[in-house]
Amino acid sequence: MAITTSLKFTTSSLLLLLFIILTVLQVHSITHWQDIQVLEDFNNAVSPNSVSPGSCLSSWDFKLDPCDNLYSDTFTCGFRCDAIISNASRVTELALDQAGYSGTLSPNLNLPYLETLDISNNFFTGPIPNSFSNLTRLKKLSFSRNSFTNSVPESIGSLINLEELSLDNNNLRGTIPFALNGLKNLKRLELQSNDLTGEFPELTQLNQLVYLDASHNAISGNIPLHFPPSVIEIIMRNNQIQGKIPENLLANLSSLQVLDLSHNQLTESIPPSLFTHPTLQQLILSDNNLQTIQSPVDGNYQNNLIEIDLSNNNIHGFLPGLMGRMPKLSALSLENNKFSGMIPTQYAVKVVFPETGTVPFQRLMLGGNYLLGGIPGPLTGLKAGSVNVNLGDNCLYRCPAIFFFCLSGSQKTFTECKNFGPIIP
Repeated sequence: MAITTSLKFTTSSLLLLLFIILTVLQVHSITHWQDIQVLEDFNNAVSPNSVSPGSCLSSWDFKLDPCDNLYSDTFTCGFRCDAIISNASRVTELALDQAGYSGTLSPNLNLPYLETLDISNNFFTGPIPNSFSNLTRLKKLSFSRNSFTNSVPESIGSLINLEELSLDNNNLRGTIPFALNGLKNLKRLELQSNDLTGEFPELTQLNQLVYLDASHNAISGNIPLHFPPSVIEIIMRNNQIQGKIPENLLANLSSLQVLDLSHNQLTESIPPSLFTHPTLQQLILSDNNLQTIQSPVDGNYQNNLIEIDLSNNNIHGFLPGLMGRMPKLSALSLENNKFSGMIPTQYAVKVVFPETGTVPFQRLMLGGNYLLGGIPGPLTGLKAGSVNVNLGDNCLYRCPAIFFFCLSGSQKTFTECKNFGPIIP
């Protein structure tokens, strides 16, 4: 009987002791055990030599609980925790400082409640792990300005809640995966300054996309026929895109404000729809091989264009008078083409005496063409420093050095001008 009583007491004591231990552990270990392991693996993959004193990672000490000591002398920064479930916090943000960390990324980044992953402006190398596809709650993913290699993982397309994807300024190569169409909530896509090749995919399923930058790569092929209808800025300069600009390129882009396709290999003509689009403000097509400008048949000049840059092409013909009538256009660059004929009077009037409700030209760059004849009268009264006008390197023999806009470059020789076309003395 005494033995039975003693045994019951021992069992009860053990159960009580176990309950106390578990209670203490729950009180003091508020970070979910899985998240602690992931943070440790992440930290261990960073090169110790790159962890400088005072940086976020230099303060991480896993002898203490991360979420319970966040923003203290240990774990001073680098992540955020939220109380997702009772008695346990989950890591919801991992955002490192720009401290020059190097190393690779741990493939074990299973943080199921993570919403922000930002390790930009460091020196991480190696491929982007496919395991990131498990971060289904992720809204922002930024690996900008590191040294990641290999291709853009198709698995990123499964991050259905992602709103910002920044992979710019790395060493990524290969094609841009069509699987990015799975990012239904994506608003910002930055792929610039990599080594991406192949044709740019039609990402028409990204119905929330506002900003697209794929510049400074080696993207080839033609311009996609369709872009997401919600996009406001398309920047694809400095690639190898070729062919003609589609006539209906902007047909469904009712909110587009910026189109930059400069430094590519575009040919043939510039369609009139680019000059009549109701929301477009910046049209940058410089440094291509474009040859003609198609003016709108209906003479519609009521657009919102602020800047047009068609410099460094092969455009010939007379200067288009329509650009002198655009009410908001303040910067026009037509330098280094093959424009001929006289400078339209409306260009000069827009510089000096703009109509009421019309913005004057603050920048009018017409140098490096075959323009001839006299200087339009209104320009002769301009003072140096008042506006930025350049008429150098043309066939304007009546462009004396007393005018500041003639000083930036001497005029072409008589032979050059004569061989190009007739000269007006």
